[in-house]
Amino acid sequence: MRILLIIGGGIAAYKASELVRLIRREGGSVTCVLTEAGAHFVTPLTLAALSENAVHTTLWDLKNEVEMGHIQLSREADLVVVCPATADLMARMAAGIANDLATTLLLATDKPVLAAPAMNVRMWQHAATQANLATLRARGITVMDPDEGVMACGEFGPGRLPEPEAILAAIRAQLAPLPRPLTGRHVLITAGPTHEPIDPVRYIANRSSGRQGFALAAAAAQAGARVTLVAGPVSLPTPAGVDRIDVETAREMAAAVEAALPCDVAIMVAAVADWRAAEAAGQKRKKDGSGQIAPLQLVENPDILAGLGASAARPRLLIGFAAETEQVIPHAKAKLARKGADWIIANDVSGDVMGGTANTVHIVSASGVESLPRMDKADVAHAIMTKVADAFR
Repeated sequence: MRILLIIGGGIAAYKASELVRLIRREGGSVTCVLTEAGAHFVTPLTLAALSENAVHTTLWDLKNEVEMGHIQLSREADLVVVCPATADLMARMAAGIANDLATTLLLATDKPVLAAPAMNVRMWQHAATQANLATLRARGITVMDPDEGVMACGEFGPGRLPEPEAILAAIRAQLAPLPRPLTGRHVLITAGPTHEPIDPVRYIANRSSGRQGFALAAAAAQAGARVTLVAGPVSLPTPAGVDRIDVETAREMAAAVEAALPCDVAIMVAAVADWRAAEAAGQKRKKDGSGQIAPLQLVENPDILAGLGASAARPRLLIGFAAETEQVIPHAKAKLARKGADWIIANDVSGDVMGGTANTVHIVSASGVESLPRMDKADVAHAIMTKVADAFR
């Protein structure tokens, strides 16, 4: 195995030396890229001695860059490993910034990337870092979960760099041949909210972030499927290998789903607005000072899941999502019978689930209920796609 190791600036950088030693002991080769901040914690000489390769530290190496060295570095490895992936480095990766050698080759690489985060617990839990984490995972970058424990700053919690042995195991997993059990299958997924206009500046919507649907699309593509993702108005990046269709309203989503048929699997994750204005105003609805406003007449939107359940082109496996705030499983069982679906995946959205990065789901089918533990939405997606693949076996 040929590893390109990017070492970020944090106290955990000293563990990168042990990781180099472990990779070399397994017969792998390591080329190190040391960031300016990383060089405050570990020296190029140490890394060169352990890796038996030159250590790269700058984008402005005249000899190497005449030969486009950063492009060559980014393409020669089997895997790019970022260890430690600091909050700053993750933020620059998510934003696509290329202002040093490390971030430039990350933007230029066509190889898989594995990141091992390490930072203060409050930095890890900050909304900005969690949003960057979701972005990186949606793009297909594997980001390990940090360990939990006492940190160099004296605080306790998640944020410690995983041990080198655990990172090596993740490297092995990345380089193992990926199972692609859904090769040849077409998976159709809806994600995000719909926006139903009231007037040119107002709309009816749900609080969906789209993250779970996008994570499912990424997992389906990684499993070898041809994936069509019908997305409501969200700003998430399109997962690699996914055909994305952007829509705004429920009727547009229903039309896009119908146009995407036939498919083998349909997973309706989108939080479709149940109602829309009977007539959207052509101009902004104004207050008249009376304290009253003309009643807003609502009509039901098309039921996309039920429509698929009754369709002559019904997918072989039809899966719906049920976002509930009470009686989660009873409501899901009722929805399963009512919609004609094979599975309903239910979750409690009374907390921050619709905007957060984690989820707890219950897979309800005719054979019973399987409850998954609370986990990152990317891990939920992989668990569901594993069950989808098993259904086709």
